[in-house]
Amino acid sequence: MKNKVKTTWKGNMQYESTNKGGNLMIDASPDDGGEGNGYRPKSLMLSALAGCSGLDIVPLLKKMRAEVENIEIDISAEMTEEHPKYYNKVHVAYKFYGTDFKKGKIEKAVDLSVNKYCGVMEMFRQFANITTEIIYIEKPL
Repeated sequence: MKNKVKTTWKGNMQYESTNKGGNLMIDASPDDGGEGNGYRPKSLMLSALAGCSGLDIVPLLKKMRAEVENIEIDISAEMTEEHPKYYNKVHVAYKFYGTDFKKGKIEKAVDLSVNKYCGVMEMFRQFANITTEIIYIEKPL
């Protein structure tokens, strides 16, 4: 399966990138000569990682009848010091909100995403040490 993305320079440090899902703007920060009017490329990689894993987890939880009220995926990443700078340490925190968690099923869904289904996670494994954690946040009744 081929995937195509078209990215067009819009002036200065800004680009518009188009894929099947829509358009987004990419720009550098003012410190790097841009205007800050778009996503940063390396941050987009982290968003792709969170999105990929999240898109795995929701249907798995539904299938397992272990739905939750909300999910947040927080990612922190460290970069190398030398150019080309890339993420070498990535931590993914899965936060589940709700009550009466089916923890075994939630943990299985996360494990399946992390170790089997998420292709972006597998790509990150090629260059970064990845750690994960699951956090349960009980919503009061």
